[in-house]
Amino acid sequence: MALNNSAAAEPTTSIDRDEIVEGLTRPQKTLPSKYFYDHRGSELFERICRLEEYYPTDCEMEIMRENISEIADRLGTHIDLIEPGSGSSRKTRLLLDQIDRINRYLPVDISSEFLQRVANELKQEYPGLKVIPVTADYTQPFELPLDDSGARRIVYYPGSTIGNFTPDKAREFLKLLAEIIGRDGGVLIGVDLKKERSVLEAAYNDSEGVTAQFNKNLLLRLRNELKADLDPELFEHRAIYNSDEGRIEMHLVSREQQTIRIGDDRFSLEKGETIHTENSYKYSPEQFEKLVSGLYDIKQVWRDSRNYFSVQYLEPV
Repeated sequence: MALNNSAAAEPTTSIDRDEIVEGLTRPQKTLPSKYFYDHRGSELFERICRLEEYYPTDCEMEIMRENISEIADRLGTHIDLIEPGSGSSRKTRLLLDQIDRINRYLPVDISSEFLQRVANELKQEYPGLKVIPVTADYTQPFELPLDDSGARRIVYYPGSTIGNFTPDKAREFLKLLAEIIGRDGGVLIGVDLKKERSVLEAAYNDSEGVTAQFNKNLLLRLRNELKADLDPELFEHRAIYNSDEGRIEMHLVSREQQTIRIGDDRFSLEKGETIHTENSYKYSPEQFEKLVSGLYDIKQVWRDSRNYFSVQYLEPV
């Protein structure tokens, strides 16, 4: 559990060495994508969201702006608005501006420093709003600060982040959210839709190289926090669309034969060998409906003008 009564309580967000070693020992080497998000990684992701090629942000903002009144009506009043992986809370401001009588806003993020900074900004922008930051790995069970007001719990999970889970893990996470919100709660979620390969691959291989920096930030964290002996410049970023799996895959590609050393552990890489760092699954409407079947009823779906992205409102079955 991340928190109980104290919003100041802070679990460790440091890298789990055993988890890294296990991933680098696999035939297809992996690194967990959750470790992208230290302070630098969070800032890089905010830059990614402003890139021209990265369509999800613009598409989702279009949906929110065009449908904000209807969305607010769906969510209702006197709610606890809970946002896992809140980042800069940019999109959330549209909800905060529109919804009457928000009891509390609870941003949840693994990057404590970045989370606290954004929370302080929101407290200044919305002086009448209770902003209670929760530092947690939200992919694991966590508790929220207690409240006896009877507010209805709404989870806001924007972006295409649900796609970072495998479908099986996505169902597990959605089940976790259902337990957090209870029977009378709701989930407002962003879902990236399937589209042309060229659009997808451009979004994750931006011309400014920000996504490459974001991907390599994992290596910097290994070097800085685990004292790993490695050179990030010996890797290049690559993102490809795997049409069989329906997902974008991000990899770090070894430029030459090399060895990563972490303490007494050695991990050899051949030239061209990759470390798989992230997936981003894309769904057809029918696939996402099947994914949530038995957990939630889809009450409403909003899409952007290009049909690239959707925002969906779910209620527990």
